[in-house]
Amino acid sequence: MSAADATEAVTRACQEEWARVVATLTRRFGDLDIAEEAAAEAFATAVARWPADGVPPRPGAWLTTTATRKAIDRIRRENNRGDKHKEAQMLSHNDPPEPPGALDDDRLRLIFTCCHPALAMQARVALTLRLVAGLTVPQIARAFLVPETTIGQRITRAKAKITAARIPYRVPSADDLPARAGGVLAVLYLVFNEGYLATGPGTDPVRHDLTAEAIRLTRLTRALLPADGEAAGLLALMLLTQARRTARVSASGELVTLADQDRGTWDAALIAEGHQLVRDRLATQVAPGRYQILAAISAVHTSARDIRDTDWPQVLTLYDQLTRLDPSPVIALNRAIAVAEIDGPQAALAAVDRLADRLVGYHAYHATRADLLRRLGRSHQSRAAYDTAIELAGNTAETAYLTRRRDQLG
Repeated sequence: MSAADATEAVTRACQEEWARVVATLTRRFGDLDIAEEAAAEAFATAVARWPADGVPPRPGAWLTTTATRKAIDRIRRENNRGDKHKEAQMLSHNDPPEPPGALDDDRLRLIFTCCHPALAMQARVALTLRLVAGLTVPQIARAFLVPETTIGQRITRAKAKITAARIPYRVPSADDLPARAGGVLAVLYLVFNEGYLATGPGTDPVRHDLTAEAIRLTRLTRALLPADGEAAGLLALMLLTQARRTARVSASGELVTLADQDRGTWDAALIAEGHQLVRDRLATQVAPGRYQILAAISAVHTSARDIRDTDWPQVLTLYDQLTRLDPSPVIALNRAIAVAEIDGPQAALAAVDRLADRLVGYHAYHATRADLLRRLGRSHQSRAAYDTAIELAGNTAETAYLTRRRDQLG
């Protein structure tokens, strides 16, 4: 194994243990800053030593022990025999962990703990994505379509509020779970999206580790909250999306759009499970939420044997329903794609252009606009839109696709 391959393997191993280490340190020291920084220092040590020494038999235990020592060292330095120093000495022994309560999974437990309702929804989601999912600030910023500085400020303010309000770092009880479900589902959805079309430079176009983990945690969340329709809806959405992953990227590493995918390679079992979840939610006669509608849209797409068989009027109706719940510019952009199939590219372009001021930094806005201009025969403007989309896109597979489409213009 080359040095680069060894380093990559070590980095991936560390990422897989991130949540467990942070969860352990958070329980012991009650401080997110200490937990995160000590874990980061331990991972940096691992990346420096493991490629040469080899990954230890129990990497999670090694990282936890190293991170704990670094946390204790920091507390000692900062407090010099103060209260936290005494607490660190007490906690440095092998004290038994707190009982897990309603949550037995380390990662899910920490997600529910961080998604405290006292924090604003955007702050709790950003904080949890950073501390638990291990996403970088640039990745989170791209998910929210805001500047990196905004995300950094949200995370900082969330930590400050936790400290000022003395919000306890404890495992939530079963009664606490429903109030935190919205934030938890938002975190899992964004983690899945980052895995399905990774935005980080130098990463694989599709990160199966993230999509698989998001699905696993969503299954656990649904089991914890069986009456929550949105948990079922999100699981259905993930399954129907994951079913298409093998057709998502070509052998040459280029993104393959829904219209061009080989539907025979889709995972029939995942599609059947996702469709059943959608039907079960429809049978309840309860007004669906955001994730349930998105799952229903995906069910329409995965029911069609060919792109030409897609029930576009039904897709548009569902987007109209979704817009009433979530009038976001991204939803409006996706709705415009359905409009193009029903009313033509000119009508869709008019709808897309109205979103310019809110999506100017979003690559998918420019990619959608480029395709509509291409269909209208406006090649010069289409090329300019493709250029902007390529500049903004962070995924190598997507960049390759957009480049080829641009170069095909006359």
